[in-house]
Amino acid sequence: MKLNRSYLLTGLFVLAAAALVLWKYRDYVLNPWTRDGQVRADVIQITPRVTGPIIALPIRDNQFVRAGELLFRIDPRTFEADRDRAQAQLDETGDTVLALEKQVQAASASVEVARGNIARAKSQIIGYDATIARNKAELERQQELLPQKATSRRALEQAEAAYRVSLQEKRSAEAQLLQVNANLLESEAALAEAQAKLGAIGDENPQVRAAIAALRQAELNLEFTEVRAPVDGYVTNLTLQLGTQAVANQPALALVDVSTFRVDGFFRENAIGDIRPGDQAIVTLMSYPDLPLEGYVDSLGWGIAQDDGSTGVDLLPNVSPTFEWIRLAQRIPVRIHLTVVPEGVELRVGTTGSVLVQTGTSEGHAGRDAVPAPKALQ
Repeated sequence: MKLNRSYLLTGLFVLAAAALVLWKYRDYVLNPWTRDGQVRADVIQITPRVTGPIIALPIRDNQFVRAGELLFRIDPRTFEADRDRAQAQLDETGDTVLALEKQVQAASASVEVARGNIARAKSQIIGYDATIARNKAELERQQELLPQKATSRRALEQAEAAYRVSLQEKRSAEAQLLQVNANLLESEAALAEAQAKLGAIGDENPQVRAAIAALRQAELNLEFTEVRAPVDGYVTNLTLQLGTQAVANQPALALVDVSTFRVDGFFRENAIGDIRPGDQAIVTLMSYPDLPLEGYVDSLGWGIAQDDGSTGVDLLPNVSPTFEWIRLAQRIPVRIHLTVVPEGVELRVGTTGSVLVQTGTSEGHAGRDAVPAPKALQ
């Protein structure tokens, strides 16, 4: 009887163990999982905007820096000289524009004077026309009176002289009108030339705007001699030294953005059918096998690169040989957004781990507590 009881207890323990194994099997096998997981983060290539020797390097390799913290400083003396030169050029441009404004004012005054002279010349011609008409009438009257002995030869000659003088005065006035018209055209041409040289007035003047832009560019280049961290992150693989020549638009160091740490799990294509964005995920890093990380599926990749069909030798397509009885499932990237990182876990880009996705939890259904994946599945 005692022996049967021992067998019964042993059988119960075996059944319980089998049930636990089956439950684990369902949890870790039926739910999609992969050992091909990698820690990722955005790596910012810190690139100087100007060229020059590095004179200050307050950071060290693998150091954590805050956004806005100085990474390195380029010798600013050349750029200070450029700024001073641009400031002097702006001042000179201001004086030049002021002189051009005076020229425009003088040319405009000359145009007004010429227009006034034209008006006066036209008025004189009108006056001479009236004088000519009057003198002509007097001359004709004298010519009629002379045969009648009602006037003298002297009076007739005076009338003839007055008539000729008025005609000459009109011709002179007409010549003067032509001259003042020419002066007006000259003055208008000089005004147009002065206005063209000046351009717009004030801060809208193109010469002033160009000088201001050159000064702003020089000031920006001077600011660019101090290279600062754009985000919180870790400096990594630092090879710069004091005196190194920083080259504009050439990456100088890498900065790992700590706000973008995530895990990319590469799942077999036949295992992603039930994965949905928002599904809870458990990540077990190889470096921390007993400290699981929690997160959720952020997104699934929409494509992967294909080797078959790429151009090879002689512009022919590369096609890898396959075995008809073996079909290798492709790996699709699934991005995991981390929500819980246990204390003591330090995320490093490129480290590996296993990822388990609890399908059906994207619609608010609670998942199970995060526990490390079994060693066999890590």
